[in-house]
Parts: sequence; C-alpha cells; structure tokens
Amino acid sequence: MHYLTRSEADTMNFARRLAPMLRAGDAVLLYGDLGAGKSVLARGIARGLGVEGPMPSPTFTLLLPYEGKGGAKVYHFDLYRIADPDEYFAAGLDEFIGGDGVAIVEWPQMADLAPEPALEIHMDRAGDDQTRLIEIDNFGVAGFDPAALSDWEADA
Repeated sequence: MHYLTRSEADTMNFARRLAPMLRAGDAVLLYGDLGAGKSVLARGIARGLGVEGPMPSPTFTLLLPYEGKGGAKVYHFDLYRIADPDEYFAAGLDEFIGGDGVAIVEWPQMADLAPEPALEIHMDRAGDDQTRLIEIDNFGVAGFDPAALSDWEADA
C-alpha cells in the first residue's frame, strides 16, 4: 500500500492512526534516506501508543525504551551508527524485538533485520520539502488494516 503525507503534522497523524493496529511483539521497520521522516513517524507511533514526554532520537544510544499509558511498552531503535549485524547482536538488542512491546526500528538494514510479525515501511520525499511517500508491506501484523489509513492513500 502507498500513502502520501503533506506535512510533518500530517505524518504524525498518519502514525497515530497506525499505532492502534500494533500489538506487543510487532515490529515496525523504517527505511528511508536521512531526513525522510522516519523519526517523525516513530514518534507518532509512540504517541499513538500513549507515550508522553520528550522523545529524543536514540542515534547515540541505539535504543530508548518507553512506556505508554496502560503499560504499553515501546522500544525505539536507531541503528544508523552500528557497523554490522554482529554489533547489534553483541549488544543484546535482539532481545527487545518480538517480545513484550512494539519495536520501532530506524535503519533496520544495518542489522539485516527481518523479524515477523512486522510492518516494513519505506519513506521517500515526494516533490516538495514536506510531502512524503510512504509504502507499507505487512509481514504478519494481524491488526494492520489498510482501510483505516485510506485518508492518505496514494496512486502509486
């Protein structure tokens, strides 16, 4: 499925609408160039899962855990700075995927990640500075409902 958001706020709203479709054990794998909007989408999903307060990028720490309202756990990864998959596994980060929370992973290709259930989301700039083309492939996320995102559907 292909979707189009037209601003940062629109991307946040899209992510908030996506969030209730996720359950503990699901992973969201975010692909895209620097500045494509992966962190905005990650924050929007976390907000939709009830996470409040500051959410800095985990770029230098690799993983930031959060707890949302009702005890929902969210694990936000940014793997941009790891050198290879061995570094990811040596750090024990794999323990946080497929477990008791929703894992949101920026730059999953750095660790060759392919967990299931997962949504694989590719983000690209589309035209102007604010518009984003978002492509979602579902690999076993039972709650994913493309119809709930129809406000953002794109012809692609």
